[in-house]
Amino acid sequence: MTYTGEVKVGGPADVHELADLMISKVAVGSMNNNAYLLRCRATDEQLLIDAAAEAGTLLSLIGDDGIASVVTTHRHGDHWGALAEVVAATGARTLAGADDAEGIPVTTDVLVADGDTITVGRVTLTARHLVGHTPGSIALIYDDPHGHPHVFTGDCLFPGGVGNTQGDAEAFTSLLDDVQHKLFEQLPDETWVYPGHGNDTTLGAERPHLAEWRERGW
Repeated sequence: MTYTGEVKVGGPADVHELADLMISKVAVGSMNNNAYLLRCRATDEQLLIDAAAEAGTLLSLIGDDGIASVVTTHRHGDHWGALAEVVAATGARTLAGADDAEGIPVTTDVLVADGDTITVGRVTLTARHLVGHTPGSIALIYDDPHGHPHVFTGDCLFPGGVGNTQGDAEAFTSLLDDVQHKLFEQLPDETWVYPGHGNDTTLGAERPHLAEWRERGW
């Protein structure tokens, strides 16, 4: 079946099958959070992005093979609600942006900075630090050698705009600047965007609206 990225809480995961990586997307919790399970096809090692809620759902998705790592995209509680339980069940190491780790009530084993690489089996992800939604938000980029890039943006980029900055003009400018310079200016239109809530998009679909977002201020 063709991957759409359209999932709902209580429904099945949607699986994006790439040449070297399988990406399973599931929606969990009262805030309709997305969690992403990445599986290296060569080694079967797995990594989870955002243990947001519903530990039972996430552990069922993970299955008997377990996970090596959990990456938390940012410090907001709806993105780590199941982290403690998932880590206790799997023994996975934890990773988060260096400037957000203090706001996550589960010990972060690896503090992630801009440009750091994170591996899942033979697959490499590159972290980009995006400041504004929170001080230490990170996005993860998988530059697929067999196709176009894929980026997991947490709450920093969605269809229709950047993440919520609570009306703080300075934070909004910081976030939009980082998203523009570190994502839009570095990656092609075909780049697939996997956000922290809701449906997926591409950079090409959003690029024409960057000036509009800056003008409206959110």
